[in-house]
Amino acid sequence: MIQFSKLHGNGNDFILIDECSGTVVADDTKADFAEKYCDRRFGIGGDGVLFISKSVSSDVKMRLFQPDRSEAEMCGNGIRCLVKYALEVGYLSSGTATVETMAGILPVNVKGQGDEMLVKVNMGKTLFDRKDIPVKGDGEFINEMIQGIQVSVINTGVPHAVIFVDDLEGVDIDTMAPPIRYHNIFPKGTNVNFVNVADEGHINIRTYERGVEGETLSCGTGSVASAVIAHHLGLTGSEVTVNTLGGILNITMEEGYAFMEGTAETVFIGNLL
Repeated sequence: MIQFSKLHGNGNDFILIDECSGTVVADDTKADFAEKYCDRRFGIGGDGVLFISKSVSSDVKMRLFQPDRSEAEMCGNGIRCLVKYALEVGYLSSGTATVETMAGILPVNVKGQGDEMLVKVNMGKTLFDRKDIPVKGDGEFINEMIQGIQVSVINTGVPHAVIFVDDLEGVDIDTMAPPIRYHNIFPKGTNVNFVNVADEGHINIRTYERGVEGETLSCGTGSVASAVIAHHLGLTGSEVTVNTLGGILNITMEEGYAFMEGTAETVFIGNLL
């Protein structure tokens, strides 16, 4: 029998397995486990499986396996869910802590309790580039809708492509995103964000997530990526409220660093027989 917790951050939902007392799911079967139990019809359902364990360099360690069997370097909504769980079971206390991820050690700060808890994550320094995909419309893509689209490329723990649009509701994300997600300029693939700037303090985004291979209700690293680029291009200030389909995240840029703050909620706990 395997005990699990189900949590979500702005509708980006995860199955969490606690391995702080020892391995529960063998490393060579974690990908299989994620594929099976993330299924929303025949499994528990989720955008990924979080594994929390002890760390020699941080307070706790996070690993994330996705429905397509891949292991992601980091996840913004996932880390908030993992921190909430760790606080509730006593692995962490309110205040500052660190989480080991494949993208590095990330400092976090926790305020409040329960569903009112706010987790602020230092996402580190980010660099980005601007690219045209493709600039000449040379038929590289079957879908002519994305020929000549300019994207901003950034890594916020995982790779992201950001495209600014005037009409977010009119974006056919399932058609437009995959050719960008799999473009050869991204050796490991990329998440794809379509962004509309409402004003200097607010942006609206929709995200197609690598590994989930579809649109999710929210993406933490995508929210950070979009806010950082919008600010760098002079479209917003240094404090940005990001409106995702599942709720809001607050992103702050300070001296080259990006901070993400938001909530996380426990949905239920259960056992796999």
